[in-house]
Amino acid sequence: MNLLIATHNPAKKEELKEGFQSFFVQTGHAPSLQTLDDLHITADPEETGKTFYENARLKAHYFATESKLPTVADDGGIEIDILNGEPGVHSKRWLGRDASDTELIEFTLQQLKNIPIEKRSAQFTTCLYYHNPHTGFETSITESLRGHIALHPSNLATNGFPYRALFIVDEYSKYYDELTAQEHHDINHRVQAVQKLIPFIKEDLLQ
Repeated sequence: MNLLIATHNPAKKEELKEGFQSFFVQTGHAPSLQTLDDLHITADPEETGKTFYENARLKAHYFATESKLPTVADDGGIEIDILNGEPGVHSKRWLGRDASDTELIEFTLQQLKNIPIEKRSAQFTTCLYYHNPHTGFETSITESLRGHIALHPSNLATNGFPYRALFIVDEYSKYYDELTAQEHHDINHRVQAVQKLIPFIKEDLLQ
């Protein structure tokens, strides 16, 4: 029983694998988690969706077809209220695919130049989409985390997650990157989505 975690982002891959392993162990009947690297899949579909849901669905179907495995794909990003939800689905491509984390951090701060802290509200959103090419079953979970964009970045940036260095989590009044491991686990929107998705995956795989 295999399950493909379909992302090329190393930081996101590890976070998803950790989440699935943790919750599958708690509930039993854990599948073997495969990654795109394990299967030597290097290509990516063009992300033409206008929403996180559309892109996650597109990727889940693409990688399920490529791998012939039940697949979980993810799409997500940051939505800044005063920028009408930007960068949204363009979060990792706001400055093009080759932009560094530092460039994205600096560009975000420039877009919010002279905007007071009380008007810098934002949210992280992720959509996890599951598709099984053998049973035809598919479902999705979307979760968000509210906060605001700081005036300057944290000194503890996480490689592969540039916007976390700018994001103050409202619940803790702390930079996302400065949360303890337990705080991160408790509020992480991707972990919460994983937890809600697992019962559907288990029911499908154990048919």
